[in-house]
Amino acid sequence: MTNPHHSRSAQAGSSPEFINPLGSSPENTTNATGAGAETRSAQEQFDINNWLPITAKRNAKWWYSAFHNVTAVVGAGILGLPYALSGLGWGPGIAAIILSWVITFYSFWQLIRLHEIVPGQRFDRYPELGQHCFGPKLGYWIIMPQQVTVQVASSIVYTVTGGKSLKKFFELVIPSIGDIKQTYFILFFTILQLGISQSPNFNSLKGISLLAAFMSFGYAMIAFVTSTIMGVDHHEHVDHSFRSHSTPGRVFDMLSGFGTIAFAFAGHSVALEIQATIPSTPEKPSRIAMWRGVVVAYSIVIFCYLAVAISGFWAFGNTVDDDVLLSLEKPAWVIAVANLMVFFHVIGSYQVFSMPVFDVIESFLVNNLTFKPGRQLRLIARSAYVLTAGFIAMCIPFFGGLLGLFGGLVFSSTSYYMPCIMWIVTQKPKKFSKHWWASWFSIVVGVLLAIFSPIGGAREIIVQAKSYKMFS
Repeated sequence: MTNPHHSRSAQAGSSPEFINPLGSSPENTTNATGAGAETRSAQEQFDINNWLPITAKRNAKWWYSAFHNVTAVVGAGILGLPYALSGLGWGPGIAAIILSWVITFYSFWQLIRLHEIVPGQRFDRYPELGQHCFGPKLGYWIIMPQQVTVQVASSIVYTVTGGKSLKKFFELVIPSIGDIKQTYFILFFTILQLGISQSPNFNSLKGISLLAAFMSFGYAMIAFVTSTIMGVDHHEHVDHSFRSHSTPGRVFDMLSGFGTIAFAFAGHSVALEIQATIPSTPEKPSRIAMWRGVVVAYSIVIFCYLAVAISGFWAFGNTVDDDVLLSLEKPAWVIAVANLMVFFHVIGSYQVFSMPVFDVIESFLVNNLTFKPGRQLRLIARSAYVLTAGFIAMCIPFFGGLLGLFGGLVFSSTSYYMPCIMWIVTQKPKKFSKHWWASWFSIVVGVLLAIFSPIGGAREIIVQAKSYKMFS
């Protein structure tokens, strides 16, 4: 492989397939809209790939993978885990978290191996791998909508979380500012993202992502320690029974809880894009560095998830908020710091999940609509996306319901069962072998999540919406 830092033709094979879902090669990429029937030379396509945010640079280290994945996985979803346990109960809740960790750890390994399954070629984007597995057109349209939905949903949830956390911080530190409507804090977060979103590529986010990873670990430990202390002081008054008292309510809460847990394992939708930033040679393929980073990240994930989920539900029982930090009141300065950490973390998480969306949008504008790549196009395209996500977040700021709805609807696919399906299609494991059993078990669990858990999340949004005033 020549020039491992930049050469996409040597390392990655075909061009970004949002350019042309019919699967043409970079030597003859045709405008997919049909307008002008314009073709691009291999050199022009290579120049565009050097401009697009996913393939612009390939000089990442293994520890980039570690903190990018911590930032992506240990996200806002961790704050909803105690609330998920209040709907599931102790046994099913803990079992669901551990089982989800095992399944998604395994499916992460599959994605990493599939990244370079074809010698001399790299599948830098989730849809490109889908095309290899299911065909140029069908594979693209199976994967792309699901991946983009995951990333757009994450942007919306992180915008809500950023606004809520900043409001809580000011309520504790400067109450006069904390009295301002939550909508304005969400708007402030959105405006902040307008500037940060101009970061040109994935590797340019390494500083922001590293800070976000430290912040996520920090507020997880604050939630764990503070919840434990409060639980020791007031444990005799805590009720650990189910949150709902009616049978239908319990069923809906359980479904939403499973979706919340699924949302907490969302990093797979950016796994291939993160691996694409790592250099690769035949002697040292990118999967080695990527897997090392994922092992470190997932070790942190399981520790933080169990610590926050168990301590939060133990301390507050069925009265815990859908964001456990909102249940914590004292000491005020510690809770304020934790909420500020959440705010800084979701700034980074937002960017990690948004970068592949920017790649899709800019690929389409440049290759399908023949816009000229440059700073002006990036400014307009990314700003439009950020403002749209911010507007939706201001309209439906239902943190818990959004986790349950999106977690089951699309996160279960990209994280739980789609990597396993692609593994079976490409690797064809021997029937009843360990990989055959593991893949099919993951597929069944993921499909059940996708079918049932969105029902609980949608119901929770409907219930909360009855007492909600727009832009309150």
